[in-house]
Amino acid sequence: MPTYTPPLRDMQFVMHEVLKVTDDLKAIPRHAEVDVDTINAVLEEGGKFAAEVIFPLNISGDAQGCRLDQKTHEVTTPTGFKEAYAKYVAGGWPALSGDPAYGGQGLPLVVNQCFYEMLNSANQAWTMYPGLTHGAHAALHAHGTDNQKKTYLAKMTSGEWTGTMCLTEPHCGTDLGLMRTKAEPQPDGTYRITGNKIFISAGEHDMADNIIHLVLARLPDAPPGIKGVSLFIVPKFNVNQDGSLGARNGIYCGGLEHKMGIHGNSTAQIVLEGAVGTLVGQPNKGMSGMFVMMNAARLGVGNQSLGLTEVAFQNALAYAKDRIQMRSLSGPKAKDKPADPIIVHPDVRKMLLTAKAYAEGGRALMCFSSMLLEQEHGHPDEKVRKDAGELLALLTPIVKAFITDNGHIATNACMQVFGGHGFIKEWGMEQFVRDNRINMIYEGTNTIQSLDLLGRKVLGNNGATLRKFGKLVGKLVEEEGVNEKMAEFITPIAILGEQMTKFTTELGFKGFQNADEVGAAAVDYLRVAGHLVFGYFWARMAQVALREIAAGNTDPFYLAKIQTARFYFGKLFPETATLMRTARAGSKVLMDTDAALA
Repeated sequence: MPTYTPPLRDMQFVMHEVLKVTDDLKAIPRHAEVDVDTINAVLEEGGKFAAEVIFPLNISGDAQGCRLDQKTHEVTTPTGFKEAYAKYVAGGWPALSGDPAYGGQGLPLVVNQCFYEMLNSANQAWTMYPGLTHGAHAALHAHGTDNQKKTYLAKMTSGEWTGTMCLTEPHCGTDLGLMRTKAEPQPDGTYRITGNKIFISAGEHDMADNIIHLVLARLPDAPPGIKGVSLFIVPKFNVNQDGSLGARNGIYCGGLEHKMGIHGNSTAQIVLEGAVGTLVGQPNKGMSGMFVMMNAARLGVGNQSLGLTEVAFQNALAYAKDRIQMRSLSGPKAKDKPADPIIVHPDVRKMLLTAKAYAEGGRALMCFSSMLLEQEHGHPDEKVRKDAGELLALLTPIVKAFITDNGHIATNACMQVFGGHGFIKEWGMEQFVRDNRINMIYEGTNTIQSLDLLGRKVLGNNGATLRKFGKLVGKLVEEEGVNEKMAEFITPIAILGEQMTKFTTELGFKGFQNADEVGAAAVDYLRVAGHLVFGYFWARMAQVALREIAAGNTDPFYLAKIQTARFYFGKLFPETATLMRTARAGSKVLMDTDAALA
């Protein structure tokens, strides 16, 4: 059976020693009084909830899955899920970073993200039920009417009601312009919505009193394509004027998907038959509201893989220390045993360190991105808000795609550490691999994220936002460029930073002549950009660790950080050279292949 220990020490290191989040929070009025002790205390309790309440349900929930009653269309979640959710609500956890105007506790988003990392490590399938509610809440908070906010937000903040996003249809995934779900206006100002949606995570369950679906649909006179999409609130139970629950709405679960992983989450086929809905925002402008939810979800999906990378690493490390097999190539290490623990073997260490480096680099990026979101929406200085929003837009596809790709690499590597035992269910490792696999697909496949990064976020403004991140790298290089002890961490990012300018310009020029060149290079480009971002944060973490060591701090945590940074720059970061070469191979070797793909 797997185990899980919340990585509180590393979270504290990233937040308080590297990013110094409380210094930045002081400039945001609503968080000016938040201190280190408060953040640490909340996360310590959050770690206990994750490890003690929902982690024990992970394997059993995967084995049991969800059950649909075809007559009533009701879904029963795995044993213990509903009770765990009740404890989650009773503990006030849904309201952690919620707006106090609707009953939220108003804590910084970075606290909620760290809490959710631990929940994802403990049980991704369970965590998706409350997790999706945050995105639906954000969309309504940004685009809902006063009456809609009054009706729904307090109940969603408390966790009494959950939320979903209903986008995908059987014939269209990412290309939402092809959707067919219809919304017919009614004399009372509501709409009757009819259509079919698929792959709706947490679309039906027994854990909350009501489910608030945000549904994309077309009005009768809507223009074709994405410009004709509107957003609607469609609750499972209609809500009366006094806030009480009314009649069952015409939206129900027609089937559950049989999936590779996240078996404990009800991925629903949703049928709408004249369901009553209310319009969110302006007619035919639904994507502006949905993108609020989708961007929140993309950060959340990156956090899912971060959580799985961490828990997979913890279990692989413990196994590698205990499992004996063969002797070390350089001579016996455990002479009192018939064989050495497998952690002495170089490639086992490579697999473990890969997971560790990707987990700790991902954690730094996730916390940094959370602070950008906080600044974008709460900083009093308009320029700070604008800069934070632009930088977050650049980093969001990297958070989603790079961290989930790394999660795939890391969970597979950790399963490999177990050898044949990794392939057996009782150890839990194969579930981490299966659960993580969806993260590379939903909320926009990682290829879509790559096209968004290169096509929109970089080439779309001639690299202006990329240069803003480049200034952060340049500032660090300037600070530490003459420090010999930092050279092994600074030199690689300084070189790659310079190369990125030429690399991006070259791809932009080729893409201007032939758009397929962007498509051919985008995935490789995102991964190069991801390493530049991770390299920047690993250099910053090494900087702090070296300073602590130089000051006489003997905590082995700092030496471990330096050793992991050296591994990252020595074994993982050099992948960028190959990626730039394959990106430059162009589109011809892909598109001039009709005979090969006949």
